[in-house]
Amino acid sequence: MTTPWGEFALTRFPEDPRDRLRAWDASDEYLLRYLAQEGVPLSGTVVVVGDRWGALVTALAEHRPAQITDSHLTQEATRANLARHGVEPGAVRLLTTQDPPPDRVDVLLVRVPKSLALLEDQLLRLAPAVHAGTVVVGTGMVKEIHTSTLRLFERILGPTRTSLAEKKARLIFCTPDPALEPPASPWPYVYTLPDGIGPASGHTVVNHAGVFCAERLDIGTRFFLEHLPSGGDGRRVVDLGCGNGVVGTAVALADPAAEVLFVDESFQAVASAEATYKANGVPGHAEFRVADGLAGVPSGSVDLVLNNPPFHSHQATTDATAWRMFSGARRALRPGGELWVIGNRHLGYHVKLRKLFGNSRLVASDPKFVVLKAVKR
Repeated sequence: MTTPWGEFALTRFPEDPRDRLRAWDASDEYLLRYLAQEGVPLSGTVVVVGDRWGALVTALAEHRPAQITDSHLTQEATRANLARHGVEPGAVRLLTTQDPPPDRVDVLLVRVPKSLALLEDQLLRLAPAVHAGTVVVGTGMVKEIHTSTLRLFERILGPTRTSLAEKKARLIFCTPDPALEPPASPWPYVYTLPDGIGPASGHTVVNHAGVFCAERLDIGTRFFLEHLPSGGDGRRVVDLGCGNGVVGTAVALADPAAEVLFVDESFQAVASAEATYKANGVPGHAEFRVADGLAGVPSGSVDLVLNNPPFHSHQATTDATAWRMFSGARRALRPGGELWVIGNRHLGYHVKLRKLFGNSRLVASDPKFVVLKAVKR
């Protein structure tokens, strides 16, 4: 990536030489060019929200910015990219969306996320630290910036306008209005599950902003809840890519002796899963972990893995995450252990499972979804 601060060799995480997706895009380049061309002062507290793979904070590392991200993978990519360019540890402050934000923000740079709810949540959390002199610049590809995006900036921070598009990227300029009183945050969002979905029926779900289908139960998860494996005797279970944790919580409700590990790469998701689990007063043992899939889980230590894999990485459609989840599950499962997967019919997960496990059985299906089971031999 070529910038006014130099050239940077950047990678995503986990690093894969076969991956043709870049760790930056035209919106990152546009923002960095603007900061240099306009001589935006960067001597104060610089906060970067939503930096996809650390491209922005790596380029601006000499100004000691703080990065706020919901993604564990983004943090790991950022650490690797900073180290690759000899940036001293601590030069960039790495914060999660669950951490308290800085008390004062002089320059706020926002890489517009896919989730409008996450953008709302983060702007509301940062609003008290923004002052009349704060420079606020957002960036994103044209297809990512909508009228609703601009309205959020205006409603929470102040008057907002956009730049002309360059290479299908656009900038957002917001002038903070100290007289503006931001609305109360609606997050986390709490709702009650419907009846007829197994052990989780009528129980509570807690969703932090940015978690998939935060305001209702999505139809895929509902179908999965209706076809979960029956209870065992104190099994070690993993809710892999746990989201709001409703699947793992359903297992714990059905089998109080089960040990359930909730794991996701999203800090918002794991916080939601823990809140959902605790809101329902579930007996038994649970662990909540932000991680890259099953990294760190000992081989052969798990009886059951439940998984609804994503097929998007930010705006890119890819099956790489699903493949890594399935491979990690096979390693972590004991002989005889089972991986249960739900997915859209057209994704063809049964082919991947047969390659990895040598078997795949259809448990249930409807016109849109399939539930598959693979057994480690």
